[in-house]
Amino acid sequence: MAAPVARGLSCLTRALGWWSRQLILVTQSSAVVPVRTKKRFIPANEPKYQTQKEFLEQARKAGVVIPPERLERPIHLACTASIFDAYVPPEGDARLSPLSKEGLRQKTERLQKNVTSQLSIRKIKEYDANFKIKDFAEKAKDIFIEANLCLNNSDHDRLHTLVTEHCFPDMVWDLRYKTVRWNFVESLEPARVAQVRCSSLMSQGNMYGQVTVRMHLRQTLAIYDRFGRLMYGQEDVPKDVLEYVVFEKHLTNPYGSWRMHAKIVPPWAPPKQPILKTVMIPGPQLQPWENCKESPGEAPSPPQA
Repeated sequence: MAAPVARGLSCLTRALGWWSRQLILVTQSSAVVPVRTKKRFIPANEPKYQTQKEFLEQARKAGVVIPPERLERPIHLACTASIFDAYVPPEGDARLSPLSKEGLRQKTERLQKNVTSQLSIRKIKEYDANFKIKDFAEKAKDIFIEANLCLNNSDHDRLHTLVTEHCFPDMVWDLRYKTVRWNFVESLEPARVAQVRCSSLMSQGNMYGQVTVRMHLRQTLAIYDRFGRLMYGQEDVPKDVLEYVVFEKHLTNPYGSWRMHAKIVPPWAPPKQPILKTVMIPGPQLQPWENCKESPGEAPSPPQA
């Protein structure tokens, strides 16, 4: 009899103990205890100095030197904006007799330019040890041909790696909605280097090199408008073209490469063929309530049934 009574009392105490704990948890009151923290700094609304001049005077008295604020932004000059010393080819691309006065002056100028070119070649070799005049002419011709072929399929990404930022707008200007067909036929004369120049820009250590290459090529060129009509040249008629092309390289940049920079057009060069443009012939301006009268030369329209 004692065992069942003890077991019932233990169960009762367990139940009462659980409920008693719940009541204690519910009846507990929440109290807010204030906590002392550090005093925060609140800046004054009124400035200590009324004007900037007064602030600079007080700073100067205290021995504090405030440098002037300069809004400088880093820039990267990948190419120059022009040609250093433009090569002037002789008229007709011919050498005069050294016995004449003009021929003697031409020979003297050529000797002076050759000395300047040799000094520039030495300067370029300080930055580019693999630079050679004999091999550069053929390399420049390949760059020129590939750059012009990029215009056929409008490959501007590849064209940016072959020409400078100064030359790119001149090549793609007014070619939107037009079709270009350029083709290289043959080289009439081997390409040769006519002039080499080296100069600095913005600072003495920022060096640029420019090489002028003479190329006598046979090529074809045809430009069509957006309607497919021929505007300039012919695809099946090759022409002999003598060109003086300037190539440039940023010598200070270790990842720089030789790119086409500009083209020299001598003053004695013949004028280019004019471009045939497509225009719209304006018709008579009529009001909405007026009808277009038939011209006397036109046949009358057949009557409608």
